[in-house]
Amino acid sequence: MKSIFKLSTKAVVVSAAFSAFTLGSAMAQSAPWHNMGRDATAAEVKAWDIDVRPDFKGLPAGAGSVSQGEAVWEVKCASCHGSFGESNEVFTPIIGGTTKKDIETGRVAALVEGATSTAPQKTTIMKVATLSTIWDYINRAMPWNAPKTLTTDEVYGVTAYLLSLAEIVPTDFTLTDKNIAEVQKRMPNRNGMVFYEPLWKANAKGDVKNVACMKDCAVDPKVHSFLPDFARDAHGNIQEQNRVIGPVRGADTTKPAPKGLAGSAAAAPAPVVVAARSASAGPDAKGMLNTNACTACHGLKSKIVGPGFNEIAAKYKGKADAEAYLEGKIKSGGSGVWGAVPMPAQDQLTAADAKTLAKWIVEGAK
Repeated sequence: MKSIFKLSTKAVVVSAAFSAFTLGSAMAQSAPWHNMGRDATAAEVKAWDIDVRPDFKGLPAGAGSVSQGEAVWEVKCASCHGSFGESNEVFTPIIGGTTKKDIETGRVAALVEGATSTAPQKTTIMKVATLSTIWDYINRAMPWNAPKTLTTDEVYGVTAYLLSLAEIVPTDFTLTDKNIAEVQKRMPNRNGMVFYEPLWKANAKGDVKNVACMKDCAVDPKVHSFLPDFARDAHGNIQEQNRVIGPVRGADTTKPAPKGLAGSAAAAPAPVVVAARSASAGPDAKGMLNTNACTACHGLKSKIVGPGFNEIAAKYKGKADAEAYLEGKIKSGGSGVWGAVPMPAQDQLTAADAKTLAKWIVEGAK
């Protein structure tokens, strides 16, 4: 009896194991993703792991002086932010609105609740509390047209230059990974962060005192925000750039802006997806405009920061050397032809890409 029980138990175990193996195999085969992907290599993880924490963990070794940063700034940053970081022409100003008293207290007075701000608008240096945020953002996202192209020392230098403009460090200062924690102690809004408990604790009491209407609310008939006419088609037809499923539909920016509220007119037709270009069609000039952020400064038909591409085409129409000239300007940048705001060099473009863009402009930018 004892031997029979042992045999039965073994049979059950083997049977169960076989069933589990069979079920697992069936599930693996039925899942279309079971053989997709692979583990990231150590080198790949390292390449992505570039964030710098508020305690400066992750900060690479390096150094950059204010003067070095100023040189980089004029070539790669001033075209969008102004020579002193105070321009409002392209992006919100980075520098301005802080005082020496703010540096002492660590709290920007213009941001204190109930205070009347004398600053025309809130700048980056007024709001940011941690210096690591500035360093990390410059490192991963700047320059606008060629992110991650600055060397580590250039990032230190540019950060030092901004700090000097805000009078946080002197003009002869060199920022390094060794002294950056000390500089953090002089950030104007270092004490401006607020700990909001419901965001961190699952059992914390949330904001249940909201007085906003949640049911049968009156519709505000006033349109508070709109896309300027000159910028409606700066990035192509937005309606063609949305998924064909789901509730989101982009505006048809080839047509004038609607006068009523969104949703008040007849339903928009399903977007027409532009057919992919064939290999024989050659390089896609308009695609290059978007991927290289050209349309952030140039509209297709009108000026944004720099002239519209149609304006450039008209200016150089019929000139024998127009294509070669524009190819050189695209690659090297410059200023003075269309105004005081300089155009940064487009170092990321190959000679072939620059030639394609120049040819497209000369042929009418259509």
